Amino acid sequence: MGVLCAAGRNLWRGAKLIGSGPKLREGRPWSRCQVRQAGGAAPDALTLRTQLGGIRSIVLNNPKKRNALSLAMLESLRTDLLHEAGSNDLRVIVISAEGPVFSSGHDLKELSSTRDHHIQVFAVCTEVMSLLQDIPVPVIAKVNGLATAAGCQLVASCDIAVVSDKSKFATPGVNVGLFCSTPAVAVGRSVPQKVSLEMLFTGEPISAHDALQHGLVSRVVPEDQLDEETMKIASKICQTSRSVVALGKATFYKQIAQDRNKAYQIASQVMVDNLALKDGKEGIEAFLQKRRPIWSHSTETANR
Repeated sequence: MGVLCAAGRNLWRGAKLIGSGPKLREGRPWSRCQVRQAGGAAPDALTLRTQLGGIRSIVLNNPKKRNALSLAMLESLRTDLLHEAGSNDLRVIVISAEGPVFSSGHDLKELSSTRDHHIQVFAVCTEVMSLLQDIPVPVIAKVNGLATAAGCQLVASCDIAVVSDKSKFATPGVNVGLFCSTPAVAVGRSVPQKVSLEMLFTGEPISAHDALQHGLVSRVVPEDQLDEETMKIASKICQTSRSVVALGKATFYKQIAQDRNKAYQIASQVMVDNLALKDGKEGIEAFLQKRRPIWSHSTETANR
């Protein structure tokens, strides 16, 4: 228990107000004995997964190698993301890292192997990055340090990114002869074209505040407030309907790739579908009756 709690304590320490649910209490910080690791991972595992009150923490746990996204690391991350992803007990995922580097990107030693291995690495990486947006619950990157190349891609691929003011972001592959083409997919969809191209062409890092200004991250906070601010967002998500959030997340990524008219066509139909959900009906009735909604988290439609 001690090792597992130590891995998760940065996420849970100091949380004061968490959303509704049988395991959650207002006004009480998380005690170390409340943090549990799912799956029984060894303390030297590449990723550590804990879950409490609907909030899953996934910690990149290879600080000696700057949390490089090796094939093994990517596969471990994929396993942790997919673990019981359809369960109503899972409401939000927070990805963080041990050590001063969130992730340095791909393991360059691994990329000096065979072409077949290279193909496998980038196929799994693409799968994981896509999964972050395809999974039905919000994914938050909690960053305290440097995120480069595929590590920057990981941050850009998450739904929300809360970062400390000491964090920096870069796509420096051009400096070692490997242009950050796959990171450019996520970064180029998060920041303006000329900003992303400057990052890609020069490899120079940008500060946390520049990353916020250009849309790469959601929020910049002092390092000592990172845990608390991340938990506030995760807790707020836990107070909503899982089925409504899942529908909304899927729709957002579907419509954002379309032109305006097609986007409205998609979104309008989803609004109708949302109103047909049990939780769509419950939410409106609760508002009109001036009470707190009781979410079912069901994907079933309401009987009208």
